[in-house]
Amino acid sequence: MKKSISNYTKEELELLSYKDITYLILKEQKATNTADLFRKIMELLGLTNKDYEAKIGDYYTSLTTDKRFIMLEDGCWDLRDRHKSDKIIKVDDEDDDDEMDEMESEEDANTFDSVDDENYEDTDDDLKDLVVIDEDEMDME
Repeated sequence: MKKSISNYTKEELELLSYKDITYLILKEQKATNTADLFRKIMELLGLTNKDYEAKIGDYYTSLTTDKRFIMLEDGCWDLRDRHKSDKIIKVDDEDDDDEMDEMESEEDANTFDSVDDENYEDTDDDLKDLVVIDEDEMDME
């Protein structure tokens, strides 16, 4: 039989992180908002309202980074394993880069195709004096 959160001693709870206590609380009850969860923790640990006010922000941040918890649309926290997602988004950076390269290539092709040949001016005049030297010639210098 699993131990209920109410059966833990204060000393046992003090050895746990706030996130672990939250996990135990949510295992026994339905989804709950941040404030109520943290008030329950403060009550279990015998901490004051001053402690509550000083630590609620860090507590919220810790919940957002813990994969065991999920925030529901109504702003309540629940255990992630109680909720199944029907949409899985896989982000692959390499695919994004390939798509971007393809889009840029298409843009370049479209830009080139739209140039009017009659009004085209060669802007590479500054490169007409460019000389290409091969590696053997560089070694001779």
